[in-house]
Amino acid sequence: MELATLVDRLDETLSTAAYADVDASANGLQVGPEESSVEHVAVAVDAADATIETAADAGADVLVTHHGISWGGIEHVTGRTYDRVAALVENDVALYVSHLPLDGHPALGNAAGVAEALGVADRKPFGELGPVTIGTIGELPEPVDVGTVAERLEEFEGRQRPVQVLPFGPEAVERVAIVTGSGADWLDEAVDRGADVLVTGEGKQQIYHEAREAGISVCLAGHYATETFGVRAVQERLEEWGLETTYVSHPTGL
Repeated sequence: MELATLVDRLDETLSTAAYADVDASANGLQVGPEESSVEHVAVAVDAADATIETAADAGADVLVTHHGISWGGIEHVTGRTYDRVAALVENDVALYVSHLPLDGHPALGNAAGVAEALGVADRKPFGELGPVTIGTIGELPEPVDVGTVAERLEEFEGRQRPVQVLPFGPEAVERVAIVTGSGADWLDEAVDRGADVLVTGEGKQQIYHEAREAGISVCLAGHYATETFGVRAVQERLEEWGLETTYVSHPTGL
């Protein structure tokens, strides 16, 4: 497959253009030649020296990641940025990035993957960010306590520390709101939409008091651990397109 064809397919599948005005990440092809062929694609959560090297060792032509190396433009190619770009170019590995599009995609997204793992059904878009959304909200098939939700989150790949729970919501959890990664800013929307718990990756200091005062529980399951689902789903799609794939696991514990 031609690289340009792969990029077009991914852009269309993930609705990349819809997020252009709200995402600091330069989504799409961040590093790569105008003309190239692709047989093998590696996928990873982060574009970093470790994942680039592993992708190159696996013989990948392209590395697809959730977190890339360009956030609002690169003015100087020095330091860590130089090292990463150099590693990609020297190993002839292109870099394709999907940040917020891969958070909010209703089927392939990180939030969709978390919801599926938790058994959340009847899902609707959640996590408004301008004209798009980056999360999902839905119902559990039967009520459980927030501890049970946390136990399910503990099973996620890449977990290196316990799930943090702020148990300020009702004892019976039925409605679950999800924004992966850093989703504390959507606590008020979760409250407004009747969620019993907000599941996200990491929090901010003020979320403790905000959740307590609003009467909603929060589960902090880890930034990395909540964001492996999207690239895994993309990996499956790439294989359907006839490409060889490699998943590069490099948990951060954060």
